Amino acid sequence: MLTLGPMRDMGAERLEEAVASCVALLRTAEDRDWEGTGAGRLEWSCRRTALHMAEALMRYSGQLAARARERYVPFALPLDDAANGELLRAVETTQRLLCAVIRTTPDDVRAFHPYPFGSANRDGFAAMGVAEVLLHTHDIAEGLGLTYEPSAELPEFVLTRIFPHVRPDTDHWRTLLWATGRGDLPDRAPVTDWHGNHNLVIPTERLTLQGVTPAAAADLGAGGDGGFDWVDSGPFQGTREAAGMLLKAYEAGVHRPEWGVFVLVRREDGRAVGCMGFHGTPEEGRAEVGYDLSEDARGHGYATEALRALSDRALARDEVTALIAVIDHDNTPSRAVVSRAGFVEAGEPGDNEDEVVYERRG
Repeated sequence: MLTLGPMRDMGAERLEEAVASCVALLRTAEDRDWEGTGAGRLEWSCRRTALHMAEALMRYSGQLAARARERYVPFALPLDDAANGELLRAVETTQRLLCAVIRTTPDDVRAFHPYPFGSANRDGFAAMGVAEVLLHTHDIAEGLGLTYEPSAELPEFVLTRIFPHVRPDTDHWRTLLWATGRGDLPDRAPVTDWHGNHNLVIPTERLTLQGVTPAAAADLGAGGDGGFDWVDSGPFQGTREAAGMLLKAYEAGVHRPEWGVFVLVRREDGRAVGCMGFHGTPEEGRAEVGYDLSEDARGHGYATEALRALSDRALARDEVTALIAVIDHDNTPSRAVVSRAGFVEAGEPGDNEDEVVYERRG
């Protein structure tokens, strides 16, 4: 069961906590030979790994601050001759820079990161920063013969934001180490190739469809806002139910972000107006879609616009031949939405006689 706190502005606090735990441990070995000691399973020395931590935090702050869209912003730290203690000071300094950028960047801003959909928001960059610090502190500690065990909230923060495809366990730290090729779990095969998985965002003319992370789903399911700024009547009950379905898939290890849940965010004011997504990954070439719209956002064509975009993207994939939507017979507005989005009655029964099945084929 996830034990998340409030969604908003958590990233900078988690990064501060991660760096504090890193520096507190590594300062105890500041006088050791970091250059001549390998960092755990890495091919780098402990010194090179510490430098990489500072460089990564600097790079992430530059990406977010510049709002780079197509490539990494070039940054370099002149630390070639820095002593071990100076490297730790650099990690603390670059952490403060990244925290400042995270706290002053709107949540709808995205910047370039290659995996897997080409961009990340401030929460994603915060999670990457925490991951860099936790994992490379572990690597250095392993090389120096030190024991490192961060608080459980830190690896959970990383897993629920950029490892949505990884089945969680009761031990978040061991799960993160396994997911990044640094450890073993009894019932899982070793990991030899990995990368983080940021949420998918699909733009339309008036909206952005923002993929819901397991962290956001847990918050929505518990009655929170999932980190979104909702219109007055949102989030609607269907959104909370969809979040619960996503969370169950995540806890079973079968959640895949591109077949998950998306919150519909209005471009003009950044407010969330509804939810749309899939009932799971495709089976035999077919996937089911569902959606709801907050009451005071209805009648503007948002659902139709979002459904067209989501359907176009899904049907462009080789493994998908058709999408279906199952709608109550008496729900005339919803039937009109799917019709405008290119769905037609499929001529097959729903689970009960009060439902109509619509289909759109690729």
